[in-house]
Amino acid sequence: MSIYVGNLSYEVKEDDLRQVFAEYGTVKNVQLPIDRETGRMRGFGFVEMESDAQETAAIEALDTAEWMGRSLKVNKAKPKTDGGSSGGRRGDGGSSRRY
Repeated sequence: MSIYVGNLSYEVKEDDLRQVFAEYGTVKNVQLPIDRETGRMRGFGFVEMESDAQETAAIEALDTAEWMGRSLKVNKAKPKTDGGSSGGRRGDGGSSRRY
Protein backbone atom coordinates (compact mmCIF):
# COMPACT_ATOMS: atom_id res chain seq x y z
CA MET A 1 0.00 0.00 0.00
CA SER A 2 1.34 3.43 -0.85
CA ILE A 3 -0.19 6.87 -0.42
CA TYR A 4 0.87 10.03 -2.25
CA VAL A 5 0.93 13.14 -0.05
CA GLY A 6 1.24 16.41 -1.93
CA ASN A 7 1.44 20.12 -1.14
CA LEU A 8 3.63 19.50 1.90
CA SER A 9 5.48 22.26 3.68
CA TYR A 10 9.19 22.24 2.87
CA GLU A 11 9.80 22.08 6.63
CA VAL A 12 8.16 18.64 7.05
CA LYS A 13 10.29 15.79 8.39
CA GLU A 14 9.63 12.06 8.05
CA ASP A 15 8.74 11.77 11.75
CA ASP A 16 6.13 14.55 11.39
CA LEU A 17 4.40 12.73 8.56
CA ARG A 18 4.67 9.39 10.37
CA GLN A 19 2.89 10.84 13.44
CA VAL A 20 0.00 12.24 11.40
CA PHE A 21 -0.61 8.99 9.52
CA ALA A 22 -0.13 6.82 12.64
CA GLU A 23 -3.53 8.06 13.83
CA TYR A 24 -5.06 5.91 11.08
CA GLY A 25 -3.00 2.74 11.50
CA THR A 26 0.47 1.28 11.31
CA VAL A 27 2.91 3.24 9.16
CA LYS A 28 5.41 0.92 7.50
CA ASN A 29 7.48 3.50 5.61
CA VAL A 30 7.71 7.23 4.85
CA GLN A 31 9.64 8.74 1.93
CA LEU A 32 10.25 12.43 1.32
CA PRO A 33 12.08 12.89 -2.00
CA ILE A 34 14.87 15.47 -2.05
CA ASP A 35 15.68 17.67 -5.05
CA ARG A 36 19.16 16.71 -6.28
CA GLU A 37 20.10 20.23 -7.31
CA THR A 38 18.90 22.18 -4.28
CA GLY A 39 19.07 19.49 -1.59
CA ARG A 40 15.63 20.66 -0.46
CA MET A 41 12.51 18.57 -0.02
CA ARG A 42 10.36 18.53 -3.16
CA GLY A 43 7.00 19.22 -1.45
CA PHE A 44 5.52 15.75 -1.66
CA GLY A 45 6.04 12.34 -0.14
CA PHE A 46 4.85 8.77 0.10
CA VAL A 47 3.50 6.85 3.07
CA GLU A 48 3.07 3.07 3.22
CA MET A 49 0.41 1.71 5.55
CA GLU A 50 -0.05 -1.85 6.77
CA SER A 51 -3.48 -2.46 5.20
CA ASP A 52 -5.89 -1.19 2.55
CA ALA A 53 -8.42 -0.25 5.25
CA GLN A 54 -5.86 1.91 7.06
CA GLU A 55 -4.80 3.48 3.77
CA THR A 56 -8.40 4.32 2.87
CA ALA A 57 -9.10 5.80 6.31
CA ALA A 58 -6.02 8.03 6.09
CA ILE A 59 -6.83 9.21 2.56
CA GLU A 60 -10.45 10.03 3.45
CA ALA A 61 -9.47 11.90 6.61
CA LEU A 62 -6.45 13.80 5.33
CA ASP A 63 -7.22 14.74 1.70
CA THR A 64 -7.69 18.54 1.66
CA ALA A 65 -6.93 18.75 5.42
CA GLU A 66 -5.05 21.83 6.58
CA TRP A 67 -1.62 20.95 8.02
CA MET A 68 1.36 23.20 8.64
CA GLY A 69 -0.37 26.01 6.78
CA ARG A 70 -1.07 23.95 3.66
CA SER A 71 -4.06 22.11 2.23
CA LEU A 72 -2.86 18.52 1.74
CA LYS A 73 -3.47 16.48 -1.40
CA VAL A 74 -3.67 12.83 -0.33
CA ASN A 75 -4.52 9.92 -2.62
CA LYS A 76 -3.50 6.42 -3.62
CA ALA A 77 -0.05 6.57 -5.21
CA LYS A 78 0.13 5.63 -8.86
CA PRO A 79 2.71 3.01 -9.80
CA LYS A 80 6.06 4.49 -10.77
CA THR A 81 6.67 4.42 -14.50
CA ASP A 82 10.09 3.92 -15.98
CA GLY A 83 11.46 7.24 -17.24
CA GLY A 84 13.26 5.44 -20.07
CA SER A 85 12.12 4.53 -23.56
CA SER A 86 9.43 2.15 -22.30
CA GLY A 87 7.52 4.97 -20.61
CA GLY A 88 4.84 5.04 -23.29
CA ARG A 89 6.21 7.91 -25.35
CA ARG A 90 7.77 7.23 -28.68
CA GLY A 91 10.49 9.38 -30.16
CA ASP A 92 8.82 9.19 -33.57
CA GLY A 93 5.71 11.08 -32.42
CA GLY A 94 3.80 7.92 -31.61
CA SER A 95 3.41 6.66 -35.15
CA SER A 96 4.08 3.05 -35.95
CA ARG A 97 6.10 3.34 -39.11
CA ARG A 98 6.85 0.27 -41.10
CA TYR A 99 9.86 0.18 -43.41
